[in-house]
Amino acid sequence: MDPANTAHATGRGVLLVRNARSGTAVIRPDPAPTIADRLPEAVVRELADGEDLDEVVAAAMRTDAAPDVLGIYGGDGSVSRMAHLARRHERPLFAMPGGTFNHFVRALGLDSVEIAIDAFQAGSSVEVGVADATADDDEPLTVLNVVSVGAYPELIEERERRSSLGKWIGGVFATASALRRAEPLTIVREGRRARVWSVFVSVGRNDPERVATMQRQEAETGVLDIRIHHARGSKVRALASLAFGERSAAVLRALRLYPRDEDVERLVLREFEITVRPEAGHPSVFVHDGELEERDPGGFRLRCVARPAALTVFAPAPGP
Repeated sequence: MDPANTAHATGRGVLLVRNARSGTAVIRPDPAPTIADRLPEAVVRELADGEDLDEVVAAAMRTDAAPDVLGIYGGDGSVSRMAHLARRHERPLFAMPGGTFNHFVRALGLDSVEIAIDAFQAGSSVEVGVADATADDDEPLTVLNVVSVGAYPELIEERERRSSLGKWIGGVFATASALRRAEPLTIVREGRRARVWSVFVSVGRNDPERVATMQRQEAETGVLDIRIHHARGSKVRALASLAFGERSAAVLRALRLYPRDEDVERLVLREFEITVRPEAGHPSVFVHDGELEERDPGGFRLRCVARPAALTVFAPAPGP
């Protein structure tokens, strides 16, 4: 489906879903007036608590007026789920930043609702590479930024336990708890066993200096950039590896708390597969685009495959 032919200035043919729970800790203006003013014919749905995005989209696709464009206002997790549905239904994705973390849309230059609408109304789009992540024999999940196992998923799992405290305060307590409980996990790749603190599998080539590659660096890509943090350092270094900002990473390097280069294995591949075996008493989980996925205790097999040009997204044309 040609995005130039599906983009209507009034929003006709667009299903736009808002995740009311996205970005509750972020101060930003309500986008509803802007959306109503600039896209008056778009069908806007507020995703209610407990309502499933998959079912909302499936119901819309069964109607006589099935949408030509699938839109989402939310954070990385919501955008990732809608991207998966856009691929399934062969529709372009219309994404607006509306969460606490908006790594994917910002990598495409979509820094505001207004910029996203500008790109849509101009029919400007880019072909985006993604990754398919498959746990055991489940259906593959669409990954836009990164999939990870180890210290970061355990940190997210601890934070979700403390969600009643709010995302940021809960994060502080989760980090303290994760530091106390952190233990390496075992991975097996190509018959070789390794003890690691974490594994990050990023969509596309990423900053070579980082361990936690949370934000993609390029739109179109056909490779995975993998960082394996081997468990040869301390727990403090394991948590320090999760420093997401350049400034915080620089400070930790200056204090010699950041992981040593020789402890981080870097690979660039089209496919990557490991078996994950957490320590007894630790959760069997992984994270993709900030979304926590729980597995049966004892471990699981995780396979990631790069899929170039797998998704059409309305976005400003990339610069030279």
